[in-house]
Amino acid sequence: MAETLLAILLVTSSATGPTLVHKYPANPVPSPRLSRYRPEKAEVLPISNLDNPWRTSHAFEPSVHEPRSTAATNGAEYTWRKPASAIRVRSASMSTRNAAGTSATPPKSAHLAASPTKDDQYDRVLGYNPEFLTSLLCPHASMFHQKFELIVDELAFIGHPVCAYPDGTWKFKPETGKPYARGRGSRNRQVSQEDADPSEAHPTEHLGTKSAWLQSFHLVLVLDLPDPSSCNSGNVWKYFDIIYERIAFNITAVLFREQVISNFVELECERLTSLREACIGKGQPFSDYMSQALAQTSIAPAMQVLFDSIKTSTIAYITIHDLPMELQLPPYLDTLLHVAGDDDIDELQEQDAADMWGPHMSFGWRLETLAPWKSILLLEKDGFDPFASLRGPHVSVNDRPLVDGLIRFLEVASITLSLADMSSLLDWDLDTQVYPVVRWLVEHRRAKIVDVVHPGLKTVFTLPPRFEQPLKELTADFDKEFTDPVASLPEILSLISTAPSKQSDNHFYATVVQHRDLIPVYHDVVLWMLKRGLLIRLSLRIRIVATREIKERAKFRKHQRVKPNLDVEKPNPALHRPPALPWLSLSPKAAHSYSFPGRMRSSESHVSALVIREDDGEKLADDDDDVFEENAEGAASEEDDDGGAASIITDPSQATPLQQLWLATMSEGKNEHIAHRFAHINQYFDGKMTDDEILYRAEITRKQLREVLHVYEEYLQTFLHP
Repeated sequence: MAETLLAILLVTSSATGPTLVHKYPANPVPSPRLSRYRPEKAEVLPISNLDNPWRTSHAFEPSVHEPRSTAATNGAEYTWRKPASAIRVRSASMSTRNAAGTSATPPKSAHLAASPTKDDQYDRVLGYNPEFLTSLLCPHASMFHQKFELIVDELAFIGHPVCAYPDGTWKFKPETGKPYARGRGSRNRQVSQEDADPSEAHPTEHLGTKSAWLQSFHLVLVLDLPDPSSCNSGNVWKYFDIIYERIAFNITAVLFREQVISNFVELECERLTSLREACIGKGQPFSDYMSQALAQTSIAPAMQVLFDSIKTSTIAYITIHDLPMELQLPPYLDTLLHVAGDDDIDELQEQDAADMWGPHMSFGWRLETLAPWKSILLLEKDGFDPFASLRGPHVSVNDRPLVDGLIRFLEVASITLSLADMSSLLDWDLDTQVYPVVRWLVEHRRAKIVDVVHPGLKTVFTLPPRFEQPLKELTADFDKEFTDPVASLPEILSLISTAPSKQSDNHFYATVVQHRDLIPVYHDVVLWMLKRGLLIRLSLRIRIVATREIKERAKFRKHQRVKPNLDVEKPNPALHRPPALPWLSLSPKAAHSYSFPGRMRSSESHVSALVIREDDGEKLADDDDDVFEENAEGAASEEDDDGGAASIITDPSQATPLQQLWLATMSEGKNEHIAHRFAHINQYFDGKMTDDEILYRAEITRKQLREVLHVYEEYLQTFLHP
């Protein structure tokens, strides 16, 4: 949700000036701010006490030890009054530019009163006079049809103002890439039908409507500027950009379209203004006006639904002139404002997911990796029926094949099948058919990516660090959904929390279900818990351990390699080869001067006199070359094994020659087929890939993987991790 959203305003301009047509909610409440304590003149306090944090936080509480002076001591203009809950203190020195471009300072009437009156409920917004506020939100003509962002004190105003042509006609922009009213001679430019961009024109070739009085309108989102002391200020601008792109621009585009086609915005503003004046004339409170506006207009309920949906982090289903819209912000958008915590996902991971999910879903979504070995969980929130809207009579004949395919996908989708399995069952292409459907479902929050669950519930789960809802509410909902013989939710959570600590039989079936007849019932329980984020699947991960025995055997094999084809008069290599010095420890100068056998003078070396015989074009002195290469890498092969102690091969896919020798030694005496399979799949045993990913990438079955794990058990380290 956007926790900083305070209000949504609709501002228009006409020949009589700018007007605040509608606002929601009635009395926006800003977040409290820490202000410095200002002592009274009569108080005699040390200077060090002026910045005392305790005095600052308790500045407005009466004290029996410090007498307060009267207002007459300092004068009314210097006496600070605590504002009401819906009022914000403003600086009297703030100045800005009005719509005409001249500098203007808000008068004292534009600032705060002690308490809001009935008229203030209609006019004032966060303590501002409507005349002054609307002059800020109706910009100069050159600033229309582009992003609007204004920051005043602790408030941020974001929108996309649009205006009509100078003759009062509302039209679409003439050409793509050429903004309206830019450059000299463009102010009185008349756009003909031939100059208009066909892609921007309405299908009915309606060029525009003539407005009676509406010159411009601006739907503004008012945000509370985050406190720099409690947020990551570097992400504030990205935060504003997402709100503008996802909300402000989209809803303004629809309103502008309807205004061009049918003069919709002007008619709505006239209706809202008439209701407002009627309620004020009758002395009715603002709540009565709001009730009538919600019942008789289209913009007012749209603003209310949009505001409530943003604050509750849900999708806003609104209707603008019989045109349905779905607007939403990323579920974890507010994390851009706070300093990253231990449970926050790295921003680099979200950027890596942008290639798979799209740029618009790369920030604030925290999505799982979209991979063939993953599964999809359909969400049925708020009574959503995925088939009701797809089988209706409104579906056209041309869209029927696409709808039929989508229905087939929804019928096949199951958490016991991977996306690759669904692609095979439907005979669909994974990248061009399955992934687009999954992206659409996830973006509209009708599904989420999960790990595959075993059909027999033989899957190991653990609990998340915290629940999205209180346990009391979850238990009440669980009791309404399930009855005997299903155990209670606290009992199930207790069994799951202790299951991963068991050496065997730690999966869900062995710890909770325990009876084959209860698998269908507990399958629904698992679905219910996954939808509410109560379960996290633990996947099997594998690492290879090079034991002391393997290293000794590999070392023995290496020393058994003899070069029988070398000349018998071959001198001792130790007399001519330099000592095995670590290459990285040498300075560039020392490394350059370090003598290698190949650089020795012919008179001082017998290497040039060696006769190396070749057989089938291959040299028989490859072992010597290997020794030189190992020395050049910085350590001898005997020093790579840390004195023979057991170690983990961190990345088998990038194994060194010595590590490859260890892997080959592990397969000595093993079954030929299993040894070949181990050589094929050990590149995935890096502790990062899950068992599902290994099965997909290696194209083997779970039984074949289990055979490898059993045969090579003494050299493998297996563990469970999310």
